[in-house]
Amino acid sequence: MEALLRWAAELGVCDSPLGTSTSSCLGRSLVIADFSDAGGRGLAAARDLRRGELVLRVPRAALFTSDRVMADDPQVASCVVSHLPRLSSVQTLIICLLTEVGRGRNSNWYLYLSQLPTYYTILATFNDFETEALQVDDAIWVAQKALRGIRSDWEEATPLMKRLGLKPKLLMFKSWLWAFATVSSRTLHIAWDGAGCLCPIGDLFNYAAPDDDNSLADEDTGDMMHQKTNKMLDETTFDHSSERLTDGGYEDVNGYCLYARKSYRKGEQVLLAYGTYTNLELLEHYGFLLGENPNEKIYIPLDLDLCTIGTWPRDSLYILPNGHPSFALLCALRLWTTPTNHRKTFGHQIYSGSLLSIENELEIMKWLVKKCEETLQQLPTTIEFDEKLLIFLCKLRNSTSCRIDVDQSIFQQEFAVFLRFHGFKLDCSIHSKLPVRLLRSLERWELAVQWRCIYKRTLTKCTAYCKSLVRELSLQQNQQ
Repeated sequence: MEALLRWAAELGVCDSPLGTSTSSCLGRSLVIADFSDAGGRGLAAARDLRRGELVLRVPRAALFTSDRVMADDPQVASCVVSHLPRLSSVQTLIICLLTEVGRGRNSNWYLYLSQLPTYYTILATFNDFETEALQVDDAIWVAQKALRGIRSDWEEATPLMKRLGLKPKLLMFKSWLWAFATVSSRTLHIAWDGAGCLCPIGDLFNYAAPDDDNSLADEDTGDMMHQKTNKMLDETTFDHSSERLTDGGYEDVNGYCLYARKSYRKGEQVLLAYGTYTNLELLEHYGFLLGENPNEKIYIPLDLDLCTIGTWPRDSLYILPNGHPSFALLCALRLWTTPTNHRKTFGHQIYSGSLLSIENELEIMKWLVKKCEETLQQLPTTIEFDEKLLIFLCKLRNSTSCRIDVDQSIFQQEFAVFLRFHGFKLDCSIHSKLPVRLLRSLERWELAVQWRCIYKRTLTKCTAYCKSLVRELSLQQNQQ
């Protein structure tokens, strides 16, 4: 890592607007730290940081891009150009990445490439057992679709990689999947390449949901909003560049500039928002999820006529993390439960989000309760079972002995299915630890169970919320 930091400094990577020495690119604003409970290795504040402050600049020369690799190697450029426009930008970047990996120590990017993870946990890396552990049909379909797409891209690109003389190991689908996961989980946006760029040092930032910094919309009164606005103004020097106070981007100074998304105390983890993602999307593209994700959306099976009854797109009909139906879902249900001959009359009122009547609202809430309960009942396990299973999997992954954890466990049957899937026979006569490949599979299994736990927990919250409204509305109805 120290060698990587020196290499990056030589290329001009710097965590200070005042410049840097060639000994290390970090130390003035950021330091590398381990956050075992919050993303693993990441970047911490080396000092107190203010919101909007530049914390890292990575010049174009340090960015790993397709055009950079092809500029350094005419053979790669010639082969890639001959296959355009059949190759996508992502396929091109993957081929360039595998080409540089194949060069080993002869690659100009060796110090950076050697620090990349050896494995990933994006959905496409899930085997059949782990995918089925998601339990929800929509999630299983997303995982299977992602894998099919990646395999298709690999098959299409293989002739070109053979022409480039890549080693047999790098021609395998396993290598392509690793490279795809690297591109999917680590690239940053650049305007001139749809695949993005790999950003040495910049890709050490862990993720924060875009609105986890207590946005102004969460304040209850105008006075509180005014006070918070003044505080933000005090903390930040507003000029034309700092109005974008989000996390940054490639700028006209020929470098990728990243800014503090909020004020940080020395030692705190400095986070980067990649965009607004649901937990399933985070799993698909980045290989992790958040226990508390403000952008989570839970979808339940809906009748086709309900999905098409209004102008609301299908992906807007969901349940929020707090269990409340989305605005579009609530409006669609109000229209759906309105008699056909009255829909035109009440359409404007419904589209504005107004309650039609107590009777209509009661019907909606009772329908949601029934739908959520039916959805939960159709899943193979309960949330109580899943929460205990999570504890078991975490303990097993961190244990030095399988025998102690599995013997007499209520999850012995599930673990036996897991072992049979991998063709592994556990020797209970010794206190042996699981091999690495099974530990990695356990990690993905745990992620699948975490995801379905959040799914079920949200449906449970929705049931409780709707039942509460039913009680309130029934009371109002009786009082009339």
